Amino acid sequence: MMGDKDFRSVVKNAIEAIEGEISIKIDAEDTKVIHLKEAVQCLRRSYYDRTDSLDVERIGFNQMISGLVQKLSYGSKSKDFAIGEINLRSQADIIADDYVILFRPADSEPDTPKAGDLLFLNACMWIYEKQEGMIVYVTGSEEESMFAVTRDKKMFEEVIRRTRILNDLLNEKKTPVLEPSTECDRCQYYQRCYITRKNAKQVTLAEMLGFTKKN
Repeated sequence: MMGDKDFRSVVKNAIEAIEGEISIKIDAEDTKVIHLKEAVQCLRRSYYDRTDSLDVERIGFNQMISGLVQKLSYGSKSKDFAIGEINLRSQADIIADDYVILFRPADSEPDTPKAGDLLFLNACMWIYEKQEGMIVYVTGSEEESMFAVTRDKKMFEEVIRRTRILNDLLNEKKTPVLEPSTECDRCQYYQRCYITRKNAKQVTLAEMLGFTKKN
């Protein structure tokens, strides 16, 4: 019988192999190609992913659902959108008739789609020249939540703006500004953005606001 340690090692290696096959291949040196995922997520995170990356630990197979769907026969192919000399590269999960469909993991059934997922889906609708799209959230217990949306031009213009900013900052080797969000505590770069300093001098709020006199 296989020991517990060996069993866990086999499973871990299998998951890593699957991730290697389905993960987006980004050339860190090619700043003329910006992937849509990079443009819609925190730009600081995208910058660190290219310049000084850290591994992120996956939670379960539902985290891989998007990449797995893309590998199937009915999965979509990647497509570029030219922004001057920059190519914004996207890949939807499924293009079905006039719909763009994305699959995303979720801890529980969400009441509304995540902002980054909406930006991603909307950009895909413009790039693939489709009018409507759908996000399907899948939890670890196989529950599903679906949200249908129509494309919006201003949202796509925001993605184009963020693409240009990331391209400029990568070329200039400048770290993007902090973009606080509810996902920060799960980011592998959390400690680079939110540093806890030990042995710091303690001051009261009144002192900070200038309501007390210093000796």
